[in-house]
Amino acid sequence: MNPQDDPATLAAKPALVDIRHLSPLEFARLGVSQIAYIKPVMVEGSRAFAIHGADGAPLAMTQDRELALAAIVQHEMVPISLH
Repeated sequence: MNPQDDPATLAAKPALVDIRHLSPLEFARLGVSQIAYIKPVMVEGSRAFAIHGADGAPLAMTQDRELALAAIVQHEMVPISLH
């Protein structure tokens, strides 16, 4: 067996994917578990910050932008701000 064909070795290497060949569903799922965005919103007349997954799914709401950023980082995600 070639060492390069060892399943453990193959599992350790990141898969290379040409994004031009992704289906619309596969493309939409990119970054879903790694990226969250913060969106300023109004809740009952007060400013708040909604945290959403990359797919737009609501994850949480905070009253403070810094707390929203900290929550995202604490969950090992990358925060992205939307204006």
